[in-house]
Amino acid sequence: MAAPSPRVETVQAGRLPPWKVVPELPAPPPYNFRNAIKLIGPGAIALGISIGSGEWLLGPTVTVKYGAGLLWIATLSILIQVVYNMEAVRYTLYTGEPIFTGFMRTAPGPTFWGWVYSILAALQIGWPGWALTAATAISAGILGRLPDAAGADRGMVLFWGYMTFIAAIVIIALGDKVERTMEYVQWFFVGWIILYLLIIGIFFAPGSSWAMVIKGFLGMGDRLLPNRGDWVFMGAFAAYAGMGGLVNGTLSNWVRDKGWGMGGVVGYIPAVVGGHKVNLSQTGSVFQLTPENLRRFNEWWKYVRADQVYVWMLGCFIGMALPAIMTVTFIQPGTNPNQWGIAAMQAEAIAKVWGPAFWFLTLLNGFWILFSTQLGQTESFVRTVTDILWVGSERVRNWSGGDVRKIYYTILVLFAGLGMVLINFAPPLTLIVIGAFISGVNFVVLAAHTLYVNRNFLPEGVRPPLWRQAVLVLMMIFFGFFATLGILNSVFKIRV
Repeated sequence: MAAPSPRVETVQAGRLPPWKVVPELPAPPPYNFRNAIKLIGPGAIALGISIGSGEWLLGPTVTVKYGAGLLWIATLSILIQVVYNMEAVRYTLYTGEPIFTGFMRTAPGPTFWGWVYSILAALQIGWPGWALTAATAISAGILGRLPDAAGADRGMVLFWGYMTFIAAIVIIALGDKVERTMEYVQWFFVGWIILYLLIIGIFFAPGSSWAMVIKGFLGMGDRLLPNRGDWVFMGAFAAYAGMGGLVNGTLSNWVRDKGWGMGGVVGYIPAVVGGHKVNLSQTGSVFQLTPENLRRFNEWWKYVRADQVYVWMLGCFIGMALPAIMTVTFIQPGTNPNQWGIAAMQAEAIAKVWGPAFWFLTLLNGFWILFSTQLGQTESFVRTVTDILWVGSERVRNWSGGDVRKIYYTILVLFAGLGMVLINFAPPLTLIVIGAFISGVNFVVLAAHTLYVNRNFLPEGVRPPLWRQAVLVLMMIFFGFFATLGILNSVFKIRV
């Protein structure tokens, strides 16, 4: 009797060209601690963005305004987001495509979804709040005080804001592949940030501060929701407690460029300095559903779990907890930080107790945090739009001569130029809250679309189990709750 032939992918490929079917999924190295340390990395890029987005600014602001009891929102947000991240990556492991390409396969087609997600990305990430807060931190260090950013010191703050964007372009331009450059830079930022915050938390914060924050994470604080709170701000905090909106989807782009799963056969986005032209496939490839390939898929999944659970998720909890501990230790409860002072809030408070050295050290730490977030947000936007154009527009591919770098760096320069214009329009916290609140709305769209894609485009054997599908439904409800209250609060002036 002849051996049964391996199963070939039969799932419909939607509104884009069908995937190429290859005999084998590239084999990962055997899963062990040493190989995991060598292989993980996308989670570090994501963590560098996460620590600056919610953990350093929005988390402490919520804690000082409403108390540590609201940190349970961060707990639920991070747990939901880690499941979402892995589901976005699941699609990439099987097809070699970012999750956004999967979205473009659905009706009504790539042109419609390309415009939708490019606009959503611009509305969420286009506000240069992180560059402006990083610039405020630099200016505070130079002046030895909080800058009067709305008055005499405005020129200095804007100058350093412009320099922040230029520095981001320079860093992203270097190396062999953009993902690897981002990985190395974010590992440095994350290492510095966590080490400094651990030193402050262990040696300068009392046990009572730790207990208060831990109880808040577990939902055991004095109150679970604020009375007549600012729901736009609360929605922003919920979304940015982890990574935030479309940036979570970009994780699948980094995984593709890292070469995980079928990402190892489709190419990547190279850097312009030190890189070389790479043939990045317009569409992905899938593997035959043999027992050996499914075993390899499960082995890749172990690396995804290590990257997302042990690096990103645990890092998010540490990155949220330590600034909150610093906040409840050194800042008077009920303080309402001003728009420009938020970047130096922790530095000013700890310096009053332990001296001026901590003013500069905490400002430097804050700058690393904020710059790492602006860097990651910038790369996320540019990468997402580049992949959308690369997949969805034959005209753009022909214009680039088949070199994806031409598209990528054109969008990067345009994005930085737009940021330098928008940086003049509003205080930093306003810009951040706008983008963060929109990211919560985007989460509802992402969860629904990812659930549809993974249920319809992934075959049995790699399709997500029901409990993970249920978490995506919970994600829609959770972020939809905050988005709805925020819209009622801000648009219709309904106080809840």
